[in-house]
Amino acid sequence: QVQLVESGGGLVQAGGSLRLSCAASVTIGMINTMAWYRRAPGKQRELVALITIGDSTNYADSVKGRFTISRENAKNTVYLQMDSLKPEDTAVYYCNINVRRFSGFTADYWGQGTQVTVSS
Repeated sequence: QVQLVESGGGLVQAGGSLRLSCAASVTIGMINTMAWYRRAPGKQRELVALITIGDSTNYADSVKGRFTISRENAKNTVYLQMDSLKPEDTAVYYCNINVRRFSGFTADYWGQGTQVTVSS
């Protein structure tokens, strides 16, 4: 079974900060990459940041220098520190993990989403 619990969303003024957390409970395999996606109103879902099991990271150009992704493997938790927030960062943010099952197959799992609203 895989369960993801997100927290940390909310309303913040432009220039402010928020920290998202996603705690994963995984009993069917091992976690590979962990990532955050977002979907703004009227737009497609986009990758915000990704972190590999080796702690390599990748960011969308729009958030580079403002957002930081990190993971705490002992707690199966991924974080997204969001600084210098802009109104265009307003979206529902989704946690995503890739799991390598003990059977050898890999699969993606998603959190329920957490709303981030940045006011101007």
